Amino acid sequence: MRREELGPIESQLWRACAQGQPVDLRPESPQAARPAVRAEFLMGLLLGAGPEPGPGERPALRLSGASITGTLDLRFADVTVPVVLADCHFAEAPLMQGAEFRELSFSDCVLPGLHAGAVRVHGRLVLSRCRLSGPLVLTRAEIHSDLDLTHTEINAPDGEAISAVRLTTGGDLLGTHLTVHGGVRVTGASISGEFELQGARLSNPGRVALDAYHAQITEDFTFHPGFSAEGRIIISGATVAAAIGFCGARLDNPGDIALEAVDVTVSRNFDLGVGLKVNGGIKLDGSRIGTRLSFHNADVTLPTGTALSLRLLQARETDLRTHQQIAGTVDASNAQLGVLYDSPATWPARLRLTDTAYESLATPLPATERLAWIQRGAGGYLPQPYEQLAAAYRRLGHEDEARTVLLAKQRHRRSTLPWHARVWGYLQDATVGYGYRSARAALWIITLLALGTSFFSTHRPAALEADKAPPFSPVFYTLDLLLPIIGFGQKAAFAPHGGGQWLAYALTTAGWILATTVTAGVSRALSRQ
Repeated sequence: MRREELGPIESQLWRACAQGQPVDLRPESPQAARPAVRAEFLMGLLLGAGPEPGPGERPALRLSGASITGTLDLRFADVTVPVVLADCHFAEAPLMQGAEFRELSFSDCVLPGLHAGAVRVHGRLVLSRCRLSGPLVLTRAEIHSDLDLTHTEINAPDGEAISAVRLTTGGDLLGTHLTVHGGVRVTGASISGEFELQGARLSNPGRVALDAYHAQITEDFTFHPGFSAEGRIIISGATVAAAIGFCGARLDNPGDIALEAVDVTVSRNFDLGVGLKVNGGIKLDGSRIGTRLSFHNADVTLPTGTALSLRLLQARETDLRTHQQIAGTVDASNAQLGVLYDSPATWPARLRLTDTAYESLATPLPATERLAWIQRGAGGYLPQPYEQLAAAYRRLGHEDEARTVLLAKQRHRRSTLPWHARVWGYLQDATVGYGYRSARAALWIITLLALGTSFFSTHRPAALEADKAPPFSPVFYTLDLLLPIIGFGQKAAFAPHGGGQWLAYALTTAGWILATTVTAGVSRALSRQ
């Protein structure tokens, strides 16, 4: 490239680049044509074809308001000067694969796309307030500072609008008010800072709007407030060293999963509340939350399937006090929820609590109300939800409530037994409440004792051997009939007749039934304790 071949504008840039001076070519009228600058000239300038800088000068390309014609092809180039382009319009997408930059900045620019796979930037990569009509490719890019995509709009609705697989940044990934039509893929990305999507809008209806599978983020992963997405958000396998927040966000993927966050590790909070609205399901299976998982005041709707899946999840605290009842099934099977916050007003209509564990209930409620909660589960009888609830009451010192729960467990189990076992269950329930209402046995004995004493006081049985029989006592005679083991010598000495004989048979049978049910019920209760 020779100096005499350059036009006036390119000559101006030739001199300014050596000195690091800005060149502003923006016309005074917005309707006026922008001055054209050849991409070939910029390539030569950036690859060392310009003049040597003088002593103390720091060369840099700082260009505003130009129309860049041709293809800016810097593939595998080593650009040693900062490149700062503002309000420039590119005729073709720049090619920067494998290139190395000290600083690279596009602001308020219009581009047909940007291909910068495996690019290395020693400072910041800025692409703010830009409009791209094609994809942004940053696969395996290495940026030593921030990646700034704030207020940029990217349109590539037929595929991946942003492809940044295994992107590495030494600072934040800033996507505040980013607008994307098409998919965003940052799988395996390593962000040494915050991943910020506050106010961003991602649109890829019926497909994946954001795929951040196995991303590593050393600070917050923030989607609030004002974030919206059409399509599925995937952050499965991600590791976030701080918190994840979706407060005030809107996720729309009707009839399917809107947020897939399986096996996510979060060191602090995972906040999915305070105004979050989800038209679709949320799947958090196997995720590990360091402190609190919150759905406080959230709205989740997936009427025909599992709206919220928490299977195998672990958290120290879980807040399920949603804005209104979740439309769909909530599955917390095998989850460890820590301290559980909930409200009867927003209990889901369909709830799975198979092998769900929680340390305590922030709102214990009477056992009769809590039983309605665990009995919302679909399927047959499961003992663990009852035992878990009883254990929670015992930790609070509410022994009576725990016994009520365990009694309800036995009654539910009874409904699954064959008829003859159900009859035996009804007897145990009526007599001693399956061992959890032991006082009932005493009431039955007192009632039967009173009945027998009253009858035999007026219908004295005949002595078998009058000269050897002890004095008759209606009380001890009735006790002798009721108690199958202890004997007072009355039953063997006297023989009732007529109706008294049938009453004696009934008292003896009742005594054996009471003894058997008390033994079975108390043994069961003690074994559970």
